[in-house]
Amino acid sequence: MYAYDESIEAMDKEIKEVPAKKNSGLPDYKMTVDNLNFWYGSNKVLHDVSINVVKTKVTALIGPSGCGKSTFLRTLNRMNETIPGTRMEGMVRLDDADIYNDVGDPSHIRTRIGMVFQKSNPFPKSIFDNVAYGLRVNGIKEKQLVTDVVQESLRRAALWDEVKDILDHSAYTLSGGQQQRLCIARALAIRPEVILMDEPASALDPISTSRIEDLIGELKREYTIVIVTHNMQQAARVSDFTGFFYQGNLIEYGNTKEIFTRPKIKRTEDYVTGRFG
Repeated sequence: MYAYDESIEAMDKEIKEVPAKKNSGLPDYKMTVDNLNFWYGSNKVLHDVSINVVKTKVTALIGPSGCGKSTFLRTLNRMNETIPGTRMEGMVRLDDADIYNDVGDPSHIRTRIGMVFQKSNPFPKSIFDNVAYGLRVNGIKEKQLVTDVVQESLRRAALWDEVKDILDHSAYTLSGGQQQRLCIARALAIRPEVILMDEPASALDPISTSRIEDLIGELKREYTIVIVTHNMQQAARVSDFTGFFYQGNLIEYGNTKEIFTRPKIKRTEDYVTGRFG
């Protein structure tokens, strides 16, 4: 919880209002997905995927290229709606709200469920303005409040000490690893409850990758994280739960240690031991 005053609590209420249903009886699940199917035009790419995402844990999605894991990730905050010709069936719930049927404006969902992409994508703005962007879009104008949130978000993204004296510099002056942590800070500024990460370290050097992994470990104390990764060692290091996708199907999902050491399904064993993929 941010140690902010009542005005920040008011900001939370303003930008995070989503209709809720009665308690589902699943307090440990932050998100639940039931029988999700997805099409690009006539091409069906996800088949009856069901998964429970546990609150304040890291869930890794693994599988070979083109297996549907990134497409699935984008269904969790309605990002696929920006692609013409797509169609989805099934249910995705955040807490007790069906994010496709209970919430009219997808921007409300994307406020609660932030996303960090494979390639860092800072805006052509200063470091400060990058982090403040989401606040201003949501109508937060109070200067001191914005300053406090920017500073706190940069601290949480383990970037504050590196940029505190150059906040007015272009975000493009930062290294690749710093830019990715800046994008994480930008996502944190609007106070998401869930953070989706699509290959967040795939373009980074080993040192920057290690920093991102350490940061994920810190963030899961307060946030629910779902990460897509091709790096099975990374999945084993950072996640609590792992889902293995193959040809649009969720083949197996469970505790990460069990998936990597005692998988129940032969195809999962073949993939995690490197027999294919």
